[in-house]
Amino acid sequence: MILCGIDVGTSSIKVSIVNAANQQLIYSCSFPEIENEISSPQPGFAEQDPEHWWYCVKQGILKANSTGLYDPKRIGAIGISYQMHGLVVVDKEAKVLRPSIIWCDSRATPYGDKAYAGLGESFCQTHYLNSPGNFTAAKLAWVKENQPNVFEKVAQVLLPGDFIAGRFTSQFTTTASALSEGILWDFKENHPAKNLMEFYGFPAEIFPPVHDLFSDHGTVTSTVAQELGLNNNVKVTYKAGDQPNNAYSLGVLHPGDIATTAGTSGVVYGISDELKFDKENRVNSFAHVNHKASKASIGVLMCINGTGILNRWVKQNFFTTMSYTQMNGLGAKAAIGSSGLVCMPFGNGAERIFQNKTIGGSFLHLDFNRHQSAEIIRAAQEGIAFSMVYGIELLGNVGVRPKKLKAGLANMYLSDLFTQAIVNASGASVELLESDGAFGAALGAGAGVGYYANEDEAVANIKLLKTIEPSAALRREYEEAYGIWKNNLAH
Repeated sequence: MILCGIDVGTSSIKVSIVNAANQQLIYSCSFPEIENEISSPQPGFAEQDPEHWWYCVKQGILKANSTGLYDPKRIGAIGISYQMHGLVVVDKEAKVLRPSIIWCDSRATPYGDKAYAGLGESFCQTHYLNSPGNFTAAKLAWVKENQPNVFEKVAQVLLPGDFIAGRFTSQFTTTASALSEGILWDFKENHPAKNLMEFYGFPAEIFPPVHDLFSDHGTVTSTVAQELGLNNNVKVTYKAGDQPNNAYSLGVLHPGDIATTAGTSGVVYGISDELKFDKENRVNSFAHVNHKASKASIGVLMCINGTGILNRWVKQNFFTTMSYTQMNGLGAKAAIGSSGLVCMPFGNGAERIFQNKTIGGSFLHLDFNRHQSAEIIRAAQEGIAFSMVYGIELLGNVGVRPKKLKAGLANMYLSDLFTQAIVNASGASVELLESDGAFGAALGAGAGVGYYANEDEAVANIKLLKTIEPSAALRREYEEAYGIWKNNLAH
């Protein structure tokens, strides 16, 4: 059997084709070649077109099929990873009613705060493990109040992965994991969050039926199968938010396992077998891919919105003729601590670690005589790394104190400058593995269709490429630079 994994990212859609028998990658590609834009019609807004995601998914599959490296008719299952917390609403004909309000959009925070106060902090934390905050439910509440003509037409409320799966199959399903990331799942009662839905005035029927994450989410329609050169029996058998899926793709399934990623956003994600929550709501708890009512598996997630998107912004605005590799090399020429130049990478919407406040990005202490191109690059990458180290400290609020992180060799972890900063400032080692979201989604599809005995077997053979350990020679310098960065954060 051949497996197809799809990662619906913010910047692009990635497709990976995997041989199920040996768990080896056959081919991987992204579409489009240039990064997708985020529309921001008002300050704090962030939107994308779901139909454009679907177009890119199809083009990515067709691009992979055109290589001739495999027979598309042998694809037996499809798995989907997707950007978390997005809101997609469709009418009774499954037509998209408005652009998706994506994860880094800040507009819904007051609606989450209102529900948090109305239902009670203790109730929300013990039932939902989070404040409704700025997540999917609060975004739908914003639509209900501000675009009532749209809300009255809503037939289905979907997470991005639910939408893409539905475009394949013409039926919509969701999962407890997906609903939990929207703060739409009640962990204490083990069903959708009825109290929150009633508080906001959401009809229960606008949410799809809940399926197991590793299960049959529908057969690809004959029309789509013909368009993409697939057989008529292909099923979607796995779908998960990008951070639970990233953790899964790194073999992070059990308590003590810790995953990290640094794409558009930066995340550290640990596993707990208890229903843990942060009383200050600066880190979040969601149902992991293998969560069950009978055996809790909770992903405790620390997220920084402004990571890879800052690195991209620096490139697009100041280093347009350079590749990222060239930028990394130039930044490495600057001294640790960037000669006093400090960067705060918080320019991508409201940040959870600041309780959904919009802090804004900035460069501090710029000296025109001391700071040149190399310091700008290094300060940006150190700022990203230090913000993640600060977030790692906050994970201690729920008892997650990582000594070892697992990451795919991708995105910011391709930069030795960034990796050294996060390792030496935190004191935690990083294992870099040959895996990514689309690859993990493909393996998840194999587990969902029953090709593998269980979800652990599907990810048992992921290859470790290298381990970066803290350096005794560098730790003091990085700790001092992090201390200066953190002192500036306080101001």
